[in-house]
Amino acid sequence: MALSISAVVLLAIIVFLLVKKSGLKAGHAFVCMLLGFYLASSSIAPTVKTMTTNVASMIGGIKF
Repeated sequence: MALSISAVVLLAIIVFLLVKKSGLKAGHAFVCMLLGFYLASSSIAPTVKTMTTNVASMIGGIKF
């Protein structure tokens, strides 16, 4: 659950910055949000969730 909340906050910050700095229009951001909702209810959602969890684990396992 913590990973999901962190990902949501990170993606929200990225979208906010894209709207403010890169000229992304609010309509485009809304379409991207709708795509995310539809993707979450599709059959590919478990694959995407597994992939993001694996990437987060890989990044968390990097030793400096």
